[in-house]
Amino acid sequence: MRQLTIFTILGLTLLLNACYKGKSVDLVVHNARIHSMADNAKVQEAMAIKDGKVVEVGPERQILNKYSAEEEIDAGGKDIYPGLTDAHGHLLSYAKQKLSVDLVGCKSFDELLVRTEKYQDRYKRKFIVGRGWDQSLWGTTELPSNEQLNRLYPTTPVCLYRIDGHALLANDAALKKAGIGPETSISGGIIHVKDGKCTGLLVDNAMEPLNHLVPPFPRKEIQAAIIDIQQELFQYGIVGVHEAGIDFNDIFLFKELIDSKKLQLEVYAMLMPSKANMDFARKHGKYRHKNLIIQSFKVFGDGALGSRGAFLKQPYSDQHNHFGVLTTPVDEMKRIANFCEANDYQMNTHAIGDSTNKILLDIYKSIFDVKPDHRWRIEHAQVVDPVDFVLFSNYGVFPSVQPTHAVSDQRWAEQRLGKKRMAGAYAYNTLLQKYGMLAIGTDFPVELTDPFLTIQAAVKRKNGDNFPAGGFYANEAITLEECMKGMTIWAAFASFQENRTGSLEKGKDATFVIFERIVKAGDTYEPNFANHVFIRGKKVYSTDY
Repeated sequence: MRQLTIFTILGLTLLLNACYKGKSVDLVVHNARIHSMADNAKVQEAMAIKDGKVVEVGPERQILNKYSAEEEIDAGGKDIYPGLTDAHGHLLSYAKQKLSVDLVGCKSFDELLVRTEKYQDRYKRKFIVGRGWDQSLWGTTELPSNEQLNRLYPTTPVCLYRIDGHALLANDAALKKAGIGPETSISGGIIHVKDGKCTGLLVDNAMEPLNHLVPPFPRKEIQAAIIDIQQELFQYGIVGVHEAGIDFNDIFLFKELIDSKKLQLEVYAMLMPSKANMDFARKHGKYRHKNLIIQSFKVFGDGALGSRGAFLKQPYSDQHNHFGVLTTPVDEMKRIANFCEANDYQMNTHAIGDSTNKILLDIYKSIFDVKPDHRWRIEHAQVVDPVDFVLFSNYGVFPSVQPTHAVSDQRWAEQRLGKKRMAGAYAYNTLLQKYGMLAIGTDFPVELTDPFLTIQAAVKRKNGDNFPAGGFYANEAITLEECMKGMTIWAAFASFQENRTGSLEKGKDATFVIFERIVKAGDTYEPNFANHVFIRGKKVYSTDY
């Protein structure tokens, strides 16, 4: 009888174990260091996935005993995070840059000319377009003029955009075609004139006449460039982009790429406030087409600090009596804000200067009084008067920042602002302490897409060359965990997607990345890459092939 009882218990145990391990899932990932990004969650070892959703995250033995899977991945002890989101990027601008004269990293104006000549010798364009120059790399703070371009291209229009996209250098042929002369005046823009003659340098709204003349690249070339960019992002573990400003026709370009199953990135697109886009929002409301989400507008409040277009409360330290420009009138920003509130859309406004930030904070207050959880964003929040920081929390304004801007601009930021105003510049730790969250991106192609440069800039306040040694205003550094949250769960929150993605929790999308090396912020920058990338349980990138 005793022997029979033992056999019965053994049989029941085996049966229970079989049932226990009988929960079928599509994929189990184990032998990993899983950073779920959920609040107060421990680093776990394994994860079960079914139908593109996370079933459970937990200890290795628990997951392996509980689930049987069609596929198992032994992660070899590597770091796993939710797929990263770049909370402020420009896929379309980057695609156009890839098709234009590449001026990124030019070390002199002469190099700019050489690159332009080589490009034109190859492509023989009727209208030459280039992107990416930065005069601060040339050992000067002075912005360039067009005399040499006029000699090289007396009849072919040339339009060369600065790295920030807020200034361009045009030759006289292009200025003539756009009808711009020394007497031309454009609200919200600057036309540089010297000795009664245009220098060719146009800032912010002054660029618009030329922008309308620049011929579009063929649609197929743009789409092919976007797919190349997607692969670049995947190699870093980036699965989503908050696309910071698209025109009406771009909606259909993205839909076409998605429907052809070529574009797998999660795209949260901000519409430019054109009539066509407003009509679209009014008609469709919050819009989702597979992996394309549209429920926000992008507004430009001012220009960029590098081209002295950021709108400041006090004059620039290196250009007396110059305050920058407000590119969208206050009444127009209020009108857009009221439209967004009425149509339940988010308003995400580019604000660099302390004056622009204050104007936007006051506009956003009126919406906060109506709807506290509006999650409206200030993109960049680059220079803030210290007395205004508290308004981010008071009015529920989400700061969307790009840490690499701090270490790129450190060459000249103090010259523009003076030492006193630096107390409120690139102040990511202060913004985080006031609001409680940050959405973190790169602003590519203004900066590189590499999120590990973002980590270095945010946590160590250094660039990829580990400069400056002590960190740039290191008191404004944030932690590695805070930086990773800014690219995962907080980025999801900033786009109303926190219930679906941004962390690896039961019921959420199984969108994750296995990194090749440990994710860390060392004293020196170390490159890192994705080993595998999954979106909603489907492998979209792997170094295995």
